[in-house]
Amino acid sequence: MTAYVTVAELRSNLGIGSLYDDATVQEVITAATDLINKQLWFNKYPVTGAGIYANNAYLAISTSGSFVTGQSITVAGCGATYNGNYTITATYPWSTGSGAFPYFTFYPFNGLNFPKGYSLVQYAKTHADDPYHLIAPYGSVTGEAFGDSSDYGAVAAVREAAMMLSVDIWQARQTNNAGGISPDFSPSPYRMGASLTTRVSGLLAPYKNPRGMLG
Repeated sequence: MTAYVTVAELRSNLGIGSLYDDATVQEVITAATDLINKQLWFNKYPVTGAGIYANNAYLAISTSGSFVTGQSITVAGCGATYNGNYTITATYPWSTGSGAFPYFTFYPFNGLNFPKGYSLVQYAKTHADDPYHLIAPYGSVTGEAFGDSSDYGAVAAVREAAMMLSVDIWQARQTNNAGGISPDFSPSPYRMGASLTTRVSGLLAPYKNPRGMLG
């Protein structure tokens, strides 16, 4: 995962110098980066199910025809057996360059009742047969990036948003929220509430994933 803010940059912005160890500062940066990446547009799709048959792994993806045979993908969140970097050897429904796809011997659907909006990809995996099963929560499969998504770390708006979130998260974790005992206490929304990411939505707007839940 590419970090959009460095430890040195956040230290400088917060004015904390050498206080706190790098791991603590990095944890805040990682949290901010993860929140932003969930909103950005990557060549990435949810994996809803997986199985292994005859030393081939199969992933059910909630999109149709987004990958082709020969394309490199990164599988994550599907368990150690499936996670990793692979090369696609076949797809269904067939797309340009796809190889032969075996019969649906262990899936709850086949070529006649295959659900619209879904697809399957196959890649070589030397492993005992693993019956098809759902992945919950969904895993992900990421293909080669094209355009700006290949290097969001070079996009100034994304880096600024990451810095703002990092500062907000840092300040919230350092504050004990004891202001309520003060006679001049003025209630305000919780810093880590729903408004956390909406405060940087303007910066991220041109790069948000149109397939995602935006708000």
